[in-house]
Amino acid sequence: MDVRHRRSGVIRRGVVLTLAAALLSAVGMTAAAAVHPHHKGRVATSAVAPAPTPTARQQLGVTMPDVPWNLAPLTSLSTSLGREPDLVMWYAAWSDRASFPATQAGQVAATGATPVVTWEPWDPAAGVDQPAYRLSRIASGKHDSYVSTWARQVRSYGKPLVIRFGHEMNGSWYPWSAQANGNTPADYVAAFRHVRAVFVKAGATNVAWSWSPNVPYDGSVPLAKVYPGDAYVDRVALDGYNWSTLQPTSTWTSFWDVMSEGVSQVQAITAKPLFIGETASPEVGGDKAAWIDGLFATLADHPEIRGFTWFHFDKETDWRIDSSAASLDAFRTGLASY
Repeated sequence: MDVRHRRSGVIRRGVVLTLAAALLSAVGMTAAAAVHPHHKGRVATSAVAPAPTPTARQQLGVTMPDVPWNLAPLTSLSTSLGREPDLVMWYAAWSDRASFPATQAGQVAATGATPVVTWEPWDPAAGVDQPAYRLSRIASGKHDSYVSTWARQVRSYGKPLVIRFGHEMNGSWYPWSAQANGNTPADYVAAFRHVRAVFVKAGATNVAWSWSPNVPYDGSVPLAKVYPGDAYVDRVALDGYNWSTLQPTSTWTSFWDVMSEGVSQVQAITAKPLFIGETASPEVGGDKAAWIDGLFATLADHPEIRGFTWFHFDKETDWRIDSSAASLDAFRTGLASY
């Protein structure tokens, strides 16, 4: 979800009624001048560093305003939580044509976190119908000049990095969606494989490639149809939110009810490491602190989920961890044993 641009209620409607799970791999990890904190989905890789091996500890990830350009908010949140995040994610739109932010990524890495870039092939201000970013054009090499530049810069950066290319592709709200902008599921698979191949050719082996669909919902593209294959994917990350009463057809939904069906579907496709790519809950419509308690209880019961990334933004609603003292306390308590 690019936080600069809201998706319509029609586009997001009904997502909370569906289930999903997220996965990002604990395998090795290999930006634009402006951050594009993204839209939420429906409810219902000089010298190259080797990729790190999977870690046993479940990982905490965050994505938040201004980071990585300004790390003060991250430092403040880490202090409040009593723990440094293991993953720090931000959004980079291809239309910016900015260089890979090696300095900022290095500063994130210096905190002990792995940088995660959600790489978005679009102009965030131009809506869903963007022929220039049609998946078939990406797959045929029309954007190779830009992609190759990033690949060389990432190779020179040399530290572990996760690239989450074209997330939530099973929905309909992005130009790279498999059912929008003249795309097909096969086009997404071809585009993902092509972009990774450009990085491999450039020697950017410090990247872990994350395939990150939205939680399945009625009308979404079947996950198997948009999976690029184990030879191209290092980690998987599904996005899912508790939309509560924020949409006409949504209701308060527990973390596991949001995620369970997606986890099952992904596990039927691949054994790649599982992460929750994005998640959060609002205060409205229920007890957010209790929802957070449920999140950590679920993660304790499901060690196959290697970690999660919280969407720490005040956007459609206040999704932030510290939207209330009770929510922050619940999060801190959960982290103590996570």
